[in-house]
Amino acid sequence: MGPGLLVAVLPAIAAAYFAARAAGRKARPWTVVWAVGCMALLVVPALRDSAWPATLAILSAVSLASLALHGVRTWPGVLFSPFGFVDSAVNGVAWAWTGLRSRSGGLSRDRWLPVAKAAAVALGLLVVFGTLFASADAAFADLLGDLTPEVSVGDGPVRILLFILGTVLALAAARTTAAPLRWDRIRIAPGTARSRLEWALPLVVLNLLFAGFNAVQLAVLFGGYDKVLKSTGHRSYAEYAQQGFWQLLWATLLTLVVIALALRWAPRGGAGDRRFVRAVLGTLCALTLVVVASALRRMDFYVDAYGLTRLRVSVAAMELWLGLVLVLIMAAGVFGARWLPRAVAGSAAAAVLAFGLLSPDGMVAERNVTRFQQDAKIDLAYLQSLSADAAPALDRLPEPQRSCALRGINDDLAEAGDVPWYAMSLGEYRARKILRERPLKASYEDCSRLGTFGSRVEP
Repeated sequence: MGPGLLVAVLPAIAAAYFAARAAGRKARPWTVVWAVGCMALLVVPALRDSAWPATLAILSAVSLASLALHGVRTWPGVLFSPFGFVDSAVNGVAWAWTGLRSRSGGLSRDRWLPVAKAAAVALGLLVVFGTLFASADAAFADLLGDLTPEVSVGDGPVRILLFILGTVLALAAARTTAAPLRWDRIRIAPGTARSRLEWALPLVVLNLLFAGFNAVQLAVLFGGYDKVLKSTGHRSYAEYAQQGFWQLLWATLLTLVVIALALRWAPRGGAGDRRFVRAVLGTLCALTLVVVASALRRMDFYVDAYGLTRLRVSVAAMELWLGLVLVLIMAAGVFGARWLPRAVAGSAAAAVLAFGLLSPDGMVAERNVTRFQQDAKIDLAYLQSLSADAAPALDRLPEPQRSCALRGINDDLAEAGDVPWYAMSLGEYRARKILRERPLKASYEDCSRLGTFGSRVEP
């Protein structure tokens, strides 16, 4: 995407701003937070060449934009507000046309014809004098060439389609601002309150189970590795950790579901019941945080044994965010839960932003290069799938491993050809500079002998 996406969003922001003013809406503090967060997330595609953090950032930016435009504060609003763009996109074009006709008195010829003539004359002057100045000065010609989009017959229809899509999205943003759907008016009836015994017995048993599991984890952490490996039949602790991480991740997710259902049917007889619910669920959250720490520790052993991959860094980041959600739930039990939906949404967006800014492909490459420097082990076949963001770290490898590791990135950039500035990320720019200054040296046969083109089975 490059910085072009960030530039393309500016008209939608302007449309939303003027539509909000016309509708008499004022920006609230949370609206400003969502808007700033949306713009910050759109910086990720401008910095990172990798598609997966950029895609997450774009989706999160759309979600934050919907929160800013709808002004929601409840769980239904946070969850359903992105779907409001669908309604606005369908009605936005007709809404904009109606508004233009009402403001222009039916768009009479006397109104639009002078504007069209002036625009045509201005375009003609730009073409004529721009061509003359470009012919007169090579530096100005280069600058003009960099600023002017390169449009060919082949990609013309695609660009026209993208332009129409961008216009529709800008109108949808304006329409949503002027007449947002009131998702906060959706009311979810609370479940039937249960007695303390009926409600607490399953949760207390679950807390005891979590406490027993955490006690075993602490025992293993403080020197019980050999005994655990002998009793379980695993050859290494990395193998033992690999088996358990995914189960602990699912346990964390299911715990959040259990907490949500428990709150729905919690006893609500008075202050005593509220303190009782906080104590039981607070204990469950605290014990689950220990499970999160155990899962991350297992992943650390796993990575030490087999190296870091995209999948592993992604699930580790997700586990960290789930731990943050548990902390927010515990804080809501103390200070009230009115702010919790927006806090969870904000934490998710902040996590996606941090994930993109930290460059996961760069982290994967950095960790694997460090591992190679320590024990001379490296998976060159897996490195072929990394994006240009990994080039600075892979450039530190010695030859021929360096050239073989960068071969996949080099082939992708060569296939892409020349890319204009608005479609080039910072990661791609750095990779092109590295490969231009220090071209690849190893031959195809050398890389093939090192396993660069072999199939890879992730352990």
